[in-house]
Amino acid sequence: MRIALFVTCLNDALFPQAGIATVTVLERLGHTVAFPAAQSCCGQMHANTGYAAPARQLERLTEDAFAGQDAIVSPSGSCVAHLRAHTALPVYELSELLVDVLGVTDVGATFPHRVTYHPTCHGLRMLRLGDRPTALLRAVRGLDLVDLPEPEQCCGFGGTFALKNAAVSGAMLADKCASAASTGAEYLAAADNSCLAHIGGGLARHPGAPKPIHYAEILAATGGIRE
Repeated sequence: MRIALFVTCLNDALFPQAGIATVTVLERLGHTVAFPAAQSCCGQMHANTGYAAPARQLERLTEDAFAGQDAIVSPSGSCVAHLRAHTALPVYELSELLVDVLGVTDVGATFPHRVTYHPTCHGLRMLRLGDRPTALLRAVRGLDLVDLPEPEQCCGFGGTFALKNAAVSGAMLADKCASAASTGAEYLAAADNSCLAHIGGGLARHPGAPKPIHYAEILAATGGIRE
């Protein structure tokens, strides 16, 4: 199977460890992962702010960059949801590829820490990832997965929503951070670094609160540390 990584512009610029972790997991399972150098933004940001024509152009460029791949994997549920809605690419969020396509839940990871999981809005409502990410986390050796109270509640990020509606976003963030802190977890995991950045900013103001981490980084770990 020809698998290619769509790292997304946010991960490429700010959180490259999520993309590296995605490749690490797949290579551990015996797969070769291509990285088309022509990839760029998928157009989600443009579409969300009403710039339909530039968004369409970026979608077409993405289709061209990944032409011929059997599966395209990305550590970003929101970008996967956008590409799935606007292109014909065989694109998968990491947990979908691992569980549904490759038939794997145990990826050989070890992460001896207490972890809680936040199902981001795109993963919960658009991709309907369900228990795929948590099934993968439960198979990680040494990991203690604890439930997040009111997991379906949005963290308040929503892209430009956090900028245009700062007061509402901040209130939603405070609720999410309180829920995360109540778990006693060391880490809060999720499938989108955009949401993790937002939540992480709130948690950073509370000593002892969970640290944000992309769940792909946990799956890539073999001794409790990020590879």
